Amino acid sequence: MQVLIAEDDRSSSIVLQGVLGALGYDVLAATDGQTAWELLRDNDCRIVISDWQMPRMDGLELCRRVRARDVGCYVYFILLTSRSGSHNLVEGLQAGADDFVTKPFDAEELRVRMKSAERVVSLESRDLIIFTLAKLAESRDPETGAHLERVREYVRILCKRLQDDKACRGKIDQDFIQLMYLSSPLHDIGKVGIPDNVLLKPGRLTDEEMDCMREHTVIGGTTLDAALASHPSASFLRVASEIAWTHHERYDGRGYPNGLAGKDIPLSGRIMALADVYDALTTKRVYKDAMSHETAREILLEGRGTQFDPAVVDAFLAGESDFLRIKKMLQDSEPLAPQATPALAPTAS
Repeated sequence: MQVLIAEDDRSSSIVLQGVLGALGYDVLAATDGQTAWELLRDNDCRIVISDWQMPRMDGLELCRRVRARDVGCYVYFILLTSRSGSHNLVEGLQAGADDFVTKPFDAEELRVRMKSAERVVSLESRDLIIFTLAKLAESRDPETGAHLERVREYVRILCKRLQDDKACRGKIDQDFIQLMYLSSPLHDIGKVGIPDNVLLKPGRLTDEEMDCMREHTVIGGTTLDAALASHPSASFLRVASEIAWTHHERYDGRGYPNGLAGKDIPLSGRIMALADVYDALTTKRVYKDAMSHETAREILLEGRGTQFDPAVVDAFLAGESDFLRIKKMLQDSEPLAPQATPALAPTAS
């Protein structure tokens, strides 16, 4: 990760560069604020350590300019200062600083603060990459609209409602909810491996084509398992893998790809299954009109205990008004008119 140092004191700058270099960072250095600003515009620096007082542009003005940029990624800003007092802290925070390091700085303190900065930057990058990958896979099907945006909101609603369910107590906390929200857009990532003549077919799929379509769960699950093997501490990959493998399993064991039943299906997959089907039912495609919320509700109720976990259906009923709010807020613009030949039913893909 590239770090920019803005420090006019040569000795302090050399020490900073040495400490950060030993920690594995790629360091750029400037001796005044204006030069630092120019370096920042020409390089991908996600962390800035700036002295407060510098020639040509001070640290506060540099921080304000960083915050005024609209470049789509967050820059973590640490002010390096010998100033004390709450009024200076307030002034720095108002300029947009994330953290402060007091001069003369302690190397171990700087290391800890850099790790905190890296976590913030890495989390933003991770979330952006995950959703970008999911949207890239989804882009092969131009009719999906805001599917990913809606589904992750539906998933969050279900998770929050399930917190009150006795069977889910101790299994759903804020961390689980965040992981579900983060990972759920990857549920259909395996569709990148499905041929266009199957994925984009406007008519009903043959049995052979249906078998091919169902392989998206295996492709997605296997791909995410490989990523998890390389990064075993990445819990979002574990949840994403569970979802990719199991969001088409059924509670009665008649789903795919492995015919899992009941609680053998991970909770993440049981939640995703309902959110995915509800969105498929209530959105328009070239091969079908959108069903009303009321009709979709009846289908979900009919599937309680067969297709869907009863507790998840109950969570849907408890959060029904929230589903309607999200559906209205993130509704798609009108797609193409329906074709004469009906395609695959939304609950079977």
